[in-house]
Amino acid sequence: MKLKKITCALFFMFTFPAVAADKGTLTIPTTAVTGNPLGVGSDQMVVPISILNGRELSLKRENTLAETLNSIPGVSNSSFGPSVGRPMIRGMDSDRIKILQNGVNNLDASNLSFDHGVSIDPLIIEQIDVIRGPATLLYGGGAVGGVVNAIDHRIPKEKLQGITGRGEVRYGGANLEQSNAAVVDVGTGNFVMHFDAYNRDAKNLRIPGNAVSDRKSATKFWDPTANTGAGRHEDYSNNNGTNRLINSYSESKGGAIGASMIFDRGYAGMSYAKHQTKYGSPLESAVSIDMDNDRFDFASEIRDLGSFFDRAKFRAAYTDYIHKEIEDGAINTTFKNQGVEGTFELGHQPVLGIKGIVGAQFENGKFQALGAEAFVPSSKTNSQSVYLYEELPIDKHKVTFGLRHGQHDVDSKGGGDFIAANKNFKTNNSAIGGLYTLNSQWSLTGNLSHNERAPSYFELYANGVHAATGMYEQGQANLKIEKSNGLDGQIRWKSGQDSLTFGAYYTKFSNYIGLRSTNDPHETYDENNTLTETHKISQFSGIKAEFKGVELEGKTMLTDYLQFNVRGDYVDAKDKTNGGYVPRISPLKLGAGLKYEFDRFGARLDVLHAFKQDRVATNYNYEGNKELITDAYTNVSMMATYKLPTQLNLEAFTRANNLLNEEIREHASFLKDIAPMGGRSIMFGLRGEF
Repeated sequence: MKLKKITCALFFMFTFPAVAADKGTLTIPTTAVTGNPLGVGSDQMVVPISILNGRELSLKRENTLAETLNSIPGVSNSSFGPSVGRPMIRGMDSDRIKILQNGVNNLDASNLSFDHGVSIDPLIIEQIDVIRGPATLLYGGGAVGGVVNAIDHRIPKEKLQGITGRGEVRYGGANLEQSNAAVVDVGTGNFVMHFDAYNRDAKNLRIPGNAVSDRKSATKFWDPTANTGAGRHEDYSNNNGTNRLINSYSESKGGAIGASMIFDRGYAGMSYAKHQTKYGSPLESAVSIDMDNDRFDFASEIRDLGSFFDRAKFRAAYTDYIHKEIEDGAINTTFKNQGVEGTFELGHQPVLGIKGIVGAQFENGKFQALGAEAFVPSSKTNSQSVYLYEELPIDKHKVTFGLRHGQHDVDSKGGGDFIAANKNFKTNNSAIGGLYTLNSQWSLTGNLSHNERAPSYFELYANGVHAATGMYEQGQANLKIEKSNGLDGQIRWKSGQDSLTFGAYYTKFSNYIGLRSTNDPHETYDENNTLTETHKISQFSGIKAEFKGVELEGKTMLTDYLQFNVRGDYVDAKDKTNGGYVPRISPLKLGAGLKYEFDRFGARLDVLHAFKQDRVATNYNYEGNKELITDAYTNVSMMATYKLPTQLNLEAFTRANNLLNEEIREHASFLKDIAPMGGRSIMFGLRGEF
């Protein structure tokens, strides 16, 4: 409550003085900084990239990062209820997707377990860049599937004289969200300070009908007399609620302070940010999760050095993350993650027309799991990498190429049922791509890459019951490096405000590391030698796999005020070793929309149809059952905006979701059959900039 009052005070304190100043709309730099260190725009990128910023981002902000990005082709939400959502890209998740904050890894535990939220709140993010496809050259071998970079401008990079900022309040939605945020930058020319604060409260999610799907209800897991081996999850055969999703609330708050000195040829600054959130687990009505994240960032850049290396950039972040799982009011398990990560880049002047950068990246992390459900040991991960990225312009065309070499040490302390071990891996990544300009409107891009990813600590050393998945997860210390080769291409058309992009990709893994079910049981006994639980063992192992798909995105102006949008994506992921499919792959999705803007008024209608997903895995069990088919759905949403006729730059908006009140279950979600998306709802909000 105290933080909420501070947020509102900041908003009104700095907004109302703007009446006299009438400085207009706040302009935030929107350069695509992800995927290309040379700072080119998205039209000149070889890899597929989507950028969400400004007013568009403000109106699309949702409870989680993944849900905010649901309109981007190829991106899906591996949700664990409405409070937890980590982006999946092209059917890949976990360590294959890098979540960055201002270009530096966001260190939390969301890659370890699907019930762990991403420690970034979209309320204060100014821009989100999404790379679809391998980004291993610049961001490490783990970024095989893609990169999501959340940019918050907490370290100012431009001179400022005076005060600028923005604020937002909103209420409503299927979870009756009450949220507010304020962002303020104060500058005296060369010295600029940044402040932000936010607060979000959401109730249990309102859903259409029963939480548990008909298919799930028909399985023996939901028969309380059956011995499913799912342990303490059996007591939720009561359907997890009707019309409301039990224990799906969330509370978040946080803020940051940053400062920079701006020079004629660069800047240097640092920031401190805190994020706290508490949310319930729809899987277990007596369980809540309390997350606390402290992060310190430092960034500096110097340009025009007057030598062969004409630019130097350094970024680093220290994170102290703690995550407590509370059951019946007592702390059951604690996860801690502390670490520092950074990059140093030198940009060089053209050599025979070739311009690029050389860089180094380091990561030092310490992970601890303490308590009753610690299924992974305490571990340390140390990585060092060097990389090279170059571009060669040829008339209106361009060729890009790059190399990366990494050394990764993954240590387990052992203890209890865990082994003590030290594993070392060397990874090599390479890529070559090109942009071919056919004429002023049409262009072609292509990218060929070789990608290597070192196994993570949980893939190597896990050995215990993972409550969030109901599996006994078992790592293998002898896992080899995950290797793949990928081919990606796009055809692009752009004419004025109209554009169309169609892309296709193919990635072949010679060793794809995933969790596979076995027929071996693991039995748990109490002190009286009485059998209490039985779980099937699921083991991390490598297989051959193929991922291929297509993506479509376009827009055209039908009139001066009416825009038509279209989007679509499809991914096919096959297990080539055992046959069948890789689990939790999003189905074919097609969407279209109309966007109208005239004077102060704006309106938008969007329709997204997700087809039935019956391409399910056969060697994967979740909660004692094989992956279930997901039915098709159609999501219709609308939005209306109105810029208030005042000297303030204020805009009121209302947004209606799931107007057909359909039962929407995202196939990529671990809880799709017991935690559907929200029902028909409406949200109201007010946003302002100065």
